[in-house]
Amino acid sequence: MSKADGMKYAPKGKPNKVVEEGQFIISAVSLDHGHIYGMCNGLIEAGAVLKWVYDPDPARVEAFIRQYPQARAAASEEQVLSDPEVQLVAAAAITSERGPLGVRVMRSGKHYFTDKAPFTTIEQLEDARTAYSETGKKYAVYYSERLHVESAVFAGQLIEQGAIGRVVQVIGLGPHRLNAGARPAWFFEKEKYGGIICDIGSHQIEQFLYYTGNQNAAVVNSKVANYANKEYPELEDFGDMNVVGDNGATGYFRVDWLTPNGLGTWGDGRTLILGTEGYIEMRKYIDIAREADGDQLYLVNSDGEQHMKLGGKVGFPYFGQLILDCLNGTENAMTQEHTFKAAELSLLAQKNAVRVE
Repeated sequence: MSKADGMKYAPKGKPNKVVEEGQFIISAVSLDHGHIYGMCNGLIEAGAVLKWVYDPDPARVEAFIRQYPQARAAASEEQVLSDPEVQLVAAAAITSERGPLGVRVMRSGKHYFTDKAPFTTIEQLEDARTAYSETGKKYAVYYSERLHVESAVFAGQLIEQGAIGRVVQVIGLGPHRLNAGARPAWFFEKEKYGGIICDIGSHQIEQFLYYTGNQNAAVVNSKVANYANKEYPELEDFGDMNVVGDNGATGYFRVDWLTPNGLGTWGDGRTLILGTEGYIEMRKYIDIAREADGDQLYLVNSDGEQHMKLGGKVGFPYFGQLILDCLNGTENAMTQEHTFKAAELSLLAQKNAVRVE
């Protein structure tokens, strides 16, 4: 049922572009994951200019330049890092290499924007904290399940407007389709991908902190398993965790690689947010057996029931805010402590997870 007409909560689109051409120069290195395209798209839509691309695999560079013909192929990572015009480097390296690459980028005098998960060890996180404190350069993370999904962006706006009162619980469901045959070898090596909670779970922890307004939380328990993919002994195809924030809000999250082939998209990602005066449900990528479109949001509070289709109506303000933060030394897109805390909690949940199968 849709009762959107006449209600006070409605999406308002925002322009994504915040700078004129030439004011913010970016480059891309390490194209190991396809998320690099979403990262670059968001920054370019906000006004960034893409100058260089580098990867040791010429085929990946060629494919990238077909998508972004304005980019020039660099001969080395060093050519990118030594270019004084480049202000930010975006990267989607093998997960275990993201932290060390970020430290090199920051120490070269540039901001860093990495795919999630940003680290695979606490030691990498601490190295990045040190680099940030010594250079002042940002270590930004592409937590795309909130930052690049319009229903998730609007959910934050609803909470800020008081639509559901105080947030007391967040439930996050992050199922993914494995597509094992299309995955690179490193995807199945735990030392390189970090574990399922470290990887997909970092999205969920970040959303919990953001929607509940917490700066810190404690992991109560966490579990991992390999239920259906025994031929890949280092793969974890299931993980879950419980957390409690410093303000008393609780969270439960489940992530998995068990999406069946019959689903019309790669995963039925959902987030449910309970407040003292209402609740929100996001069906981010599909509304199963009803509509193929994602970005479906359901809101229930004292005003009634509302169903909103948000694709193309909200925009992605994070990317423009990140550019302005880099230029102005502000923290409006995401604070550095929030970025690091989400990574820290997912690493701790992964490290202490009970293996159930």
